[in-house]
Amino acid sequence: MSTYTHTVALRRCTEIAHQTLALHFQKPEGFSFRPGQFVDVNLDVADTGDSPQTQLHSLTLASAPCQEELIVATRIRDTGYKRALQRLMPGATVTIEGPAGMLTLSPKHQRPAILIAGGIGITPFTSMATQAAHERSPRLLTLLYVNRRPEDAAYLPELQALEAHNPNFHLIATMTRMQDSARPWNGAVGHIDSQKIEVARKGMADPVFYLAGPPDMVGATYELLERMGIADHDIREEGFYGY
Repeated sequence: MSTYTHTVALRRCTEIAHQTLALHFQKPEGFSFRPGQFVDVNLDVADTGDSPQTQLHSLTLASAPCQEELIVATRIRDTGYKRALQRLMPGATVTIEGPAGMLTLSPKHQRPAILIAGGIGITPFTSMATQAAHERSPRLLTLLYVNRRPEDAAYLPELQALEAHNPNFHLIATMTRMQDSARPWNGAVGHIDSQKIEVARKGMADPVFYLAGPPDMVGATYELLERMGIADHDIREEGFYGY
């Protein structure tokens, strides 16, 4: 077995947004990672009718290194892998491989960062914001977080609490389909556009942009940043396929 392979037990599973689950696993002794990294979770899907009977998917860690659990979050879809995830009961074990991934903040340079998340793409940035608050990091972080409705916004209350406790972290959440929502919303509306990005980077000197979310959203935002004159080497991106 690879030294990067671990068997971990599920502690609990919680619904954190509409059709969105967070799975809390035990943290192996000595396991270390950087905020923004992912693990590969291997599941037995034999009972779901899918082939092959075991499948491995990459899931970004929503938990921070300072936390005692490994937490992954995912949208629920009608696939064998997602059905197998939903069936997991506390005490069930899975194998994980990792960590891996390069969507991480530089530990050497405290350049400001603008984090742009769509939907479940929030997971790497939840980890970053939690760890930054824990370390009382001086790095300026602004998070632009877009969802259709407040009901769909995973970790929104936690991020609002982090903003209240960390003067270096600013959250701009925006909703695109409030007409379909049953909840009140007093925040921003509409998609990520140049105006919202200009608001996010106000007062920031030479920020780095980090993008995570559905591939179409990430691609469109990348092109928008380029049109705004942001250099390619100042943009990091990761598309979340089917999650």
